[in-house]
Parts: sequence; structure tokens; C-alpha cells
Amino acid sequence: MNEQTTPAAGESFAELFESEAKAIKEGEVVRGFVTAVDDDHVQVDIGFKSEGLIDAWEFMDEGGTVLVKPGDEVDVLVEESEGEDGRIVLSKEKADRLKVWDDISAAYEADEAVEGTILSRVKGGLAVDIGVKAFLPGSQVDLRPVRNLDQMSGQRFQFKIIKFNKRRGNIVLSRRALLEKEREKLRATTLETLQEGQIVDGVIKNITDYGAFIDLGGIDGLLHVTDMSWGRVNHPNELFRVGEEIKVKVLKFDAESERVSLGLKQIQPDPWVDAAMRYPLGMRVQGRAVSLTDYGAFIELEPGIEGLVHVSEMSWTKRVKHPSKVVNVGDQVEAVVLDVDESNRKISLGMKQIEPNPWSVIEEKYPVGTRVTGTVRNITNFGVFIGLEEGIDGLVHVSDISWTEPIKHPSEKFNKGDELEAVVLKIDRENEKFSLGIKQLQPNPWDDIRKKFPVGSEITGEITNVTDFGAFVRLEEGIEGLIYSSELAAEKVEKPSDVVQAGQNVTALVTKVDPAEQKIALSIRALTDKEEREALKKLAAQQAQSQTTTLGDLLAEKLGKKNEE
Repeated sequence: MNEQTTPAAGESFAELFESEAKAIKEGEVVRGFVTAVDDDHVQVDIGFKSEGLIDAWEFMDEGGTVLVKPGDEVDVLVEESEGEDGRIVLSKEKADRLKVWDDISAAYEADEAVEGTILSRVKGGLAVDIGVKAFLPGSQVDLRPVRNLDQMSGQRFQFKIIKFNKRRGNIVLSRRALLEKEREKLRATTLETLQEGQIVDGVIKNITDYGAFIDLGGIDGLLHVTDMSWGRVNHPNELFRVGEEIKVKVLKFDAESERVSLGLKQIQPDPWVDAAMRYPLGMRVQGRAVSLTDYGAFIELEPGIEGLVHVSEMSWTKRVKHPSKVVNVGDQVEAVVLDVDESNRKISLGMKQIEPNPWSVIEEKYPVGTRVTGTVRNITNFGVFIGLEEGIDGLVHVSDISWTEPIKHPSEKFNKGDELEAVVLKIDRENEKFSLGIKQLQPNPWDDIRKKFPVGSEITGEITNVTDFGAFVRLEEGIEGLIYSSELAAEKVEKPSDVVQAGQNVTALVTKVDPAEQKIALSIRALTDKEEREALKKLAAQQAQSQTTTLGDLLAEKLGKKNEE
């Protein structure tokens, strides 16, 4: 029996024990002293007639180590004033639990935050250990919805108690309420200090297709995708992740609407300053193809500096319909600087200038008048393209296919892949055009046409075609003459087909020959007129001769009579 349990003068031990029993109430939490510790129990003296034994596990940490020693003060719950063995029954674990509920109740009444550790995900939210298990709804976890609640397990935070029922053991927490309160304080401070041109720290809060929202401290600012980098940014998530810290510049701030425009590239030097000095005309450069359009490829020379290679500058000889035929996104490209426009932030590049221009020596290689041989690469309604070498095609215009044969479409005579011989007619190096001729391989039959068919000569030929204005007559292979309807007969002709038919042979007079226009005019009427004139002339001659003979006879007759007399 310790000193404090010794009876006072005139008091018996029975009276002392009875008074102590009245002072110690079951269900109360009292303070006692550890008097002994062994492997199984911790003995605690609370000033009662007997000391209590508590299982050692109630004092152990997670590693199994007992955390108290003799002489330590501890709070315990009086479960029974006298157990089966006559000892008082105490509990350290139940005392701790009651104390936690009291602390939580006090925090709830005082509207104070409590600290706890998130245990696991449960239906509708998270389970939190704040000394006892509490519920954190998913909507109260953060200022914005958290997609993956599982990732928060094991994290320790401050919480506000928004619902408390000790009798039912129901506690509902909110972390969002504390964050909103803290954010409101930060917002007021930020609004007072924020200025345009200021460089501030922020945290990436959200990422969209057009930019990123940055938390500057209670207020969000928009970092537009065009203000993220001097270089090309296809999507903000290429550069940033939610939660990253970032330094940005305030480009525009409207305090009334609380709208903030931010810039990141403005913190860095503008790469276009002195770009003309760094990329002089004619300089060979290397870069990466970052974008393709119908009209060309954009080449990144450095972050923020892109040059355009137009499709017309990709090859000296190939007709590039789309840049994808020559280059792909991501390819390393070598080019030559053709032009730099700093004010409009444009650089023109050329890929073909890396190699010599084959058209610069084309005249020396194929002088006018040279006979060449090539393969038909393309056929159009206006002519035939003949490939002479890689990228060098010559055009035989439809008018240069034949001297005499009328050709409606070159496909009537040629097919792709045919090998043809031609003559070089003209080379336009500046416009990269090469003119060829097939008919020039043979002499022009029209050069001697006047000798063959002189004006005034008669010809006989077959009518090949009858039109409203006249009839065509074949003079020889490839050479035709035209008899206009007014020249078909002496009398007026309403319809040429009433006078002549295709396949009919006619004789006419050559009235006009034009080698330059390759035209021969014929006339049946003129031939008829000529024949009539010749007949009249002959008749007149005959009549003259007849008159001369009759006069002679009369004179002879008169002379004969005179002689007789």
C-alpha cells in the first residue's frame, strides 16, 4: 500500500477504501503513473486501493515497442472499479479514443482544422484517419475535381469538420473549404500587388487546346498557346504538365474583370531581332521540317525561326505537286536562304539551290536545230511532252507534229512510252521551257507549193469534204485546196452539196497560193470562164480565116474574067 492510501488518524482502512471507490467513477478518464512494465502488462497507479494492469500492446508502436516506462504519466479509462481479481480494470486505448472524440468535438465547436491521413478510397470519396475514421466526399477533396482519388492514399492534409455526430460516430470532412479560404486570402493579396509587365511565379492549374491556366495565388491567368514559345507549339501539353511551377510575365491585367493574360516567350529574347544578320542571303542552313502545306514546307532553323520552302523551290526539274513527295515532317533539310523579311517574320528558303540548275547549261547541251530522241511522258490536247533526261521535258506542240496532216488530238498518233525523234526549236531558260518539233524532221512541202501548183494552172483532184461554204479537194497527200461555193459554178450556188459530192473528181483552176497560211484557192467557175474565153477566141480566129478565104476567091474570079476578055 502506498503512502497516499494510508488512512488518516481515526480512519479505518475500510473507510479509506470506501471513500476512494466513491472518488473513482467507472467510465471516467483519469491520470495515473506507470509503476512497472513487463512483456505482457503495464502496471498503472491511479491512486486507488489497487493498481491496474493494462495489456502492453495498448502502449506499443507499429514495430511492437512499448513506448512507456516506470514513472511516466498516462491517461487511462476506468472500465471497472474492481475486477474479478480484485484489481481495478483500466484501458489506455479506450482513453485515447475518448480523448480524440473530445478533441474533435472541441475543434468542430471552435471551427478549427484537424489533421489526418487519407487511408483509402471508399464509395463517394475517401476514408480519412483523424484519430478516428472520418469520411471525405470526392467533391470536397480539392478546388477542382480529382480524377484519380486512389493516388491520394497515404497523404496527410488539414481538414475542416463540416458534419459531426458523436453518438452515431459520423464525421464528414472538407479539404476544399480550407483551400477556398486560403485561396481567397491569396487572391486579395495578389489583386493588390499584380501589375502589367511583372514577372510572377505560378502553378499550372489546367491545360486546354488553346492554352494553360496558371494559378498566380488565388487568381488564374491564361497563358495562350501563341505566347508559350517563340517556336511552334502544336499543343500546350507538349511543354507543360498540371501542377508544374512556372515563371510568367503579366501581359495584360484587368482588375475589374480579374482577367490576366500571361506570356512565357516574352521572358526570352525575340529570335527575329537581327535575323537578317544571322541568316544572310545565299547562306546554306539546316533545319527540321515541322509542317507541310499544299504550297510548301516550313523548316525550323532555331526555336522561333521558321523558313518556308515553296514547292517551286524544291526541285529544278521535277514538277512537285505536293511537298510530301519530297520531304516529310521531322526530316532534316538543307536549304539556301533566298529572302529574309524581319518585319513580317518570314524567311524564304530554297532546296533546289543546293544543286546546280540544269537549265543553266541546257542551251549548250541542246542547241537549236539539234535532233534529239526521247520517250513520251505525257499527252495533252495541245501537244506531247518528250522526256530527254531526268526532269527535262520538251513540248511538241500539236501544230508541230505534221506539215500537212490535220490532227485533232495528239493521242491519235502517239501513246505514253513511245520513243520519238524531234528537232530542238526553242529554249526558254528563264521560264524553263523546251520547244520541240517533229514535222521539222522533214522538208516543208509548202515551201515549193507555188512551183507545184502555180496560179492559173489546172488541177484535177478528189473532193474530200463538202461544207456550207465550199468543197475541199485533195491535190496530193496532205495538200488540199478549197473551192468556195461562189466558185463552184457560173451561176449562184445555194448549197455546195447540190453541185458536188465527196468522192467526186473535179477539175479546177488554181486562183491563189499562200504557203505561209498553207492555203490554196481553187475555182471551177474561173476554169469555165477560161475555157469559154479560149473557145470564143478560137471561134473568132476561125471566122477571120473564113472571111479571108472568101475575098480571095472573089478577086481570083474577077481576074479570071478579065483575062478571058
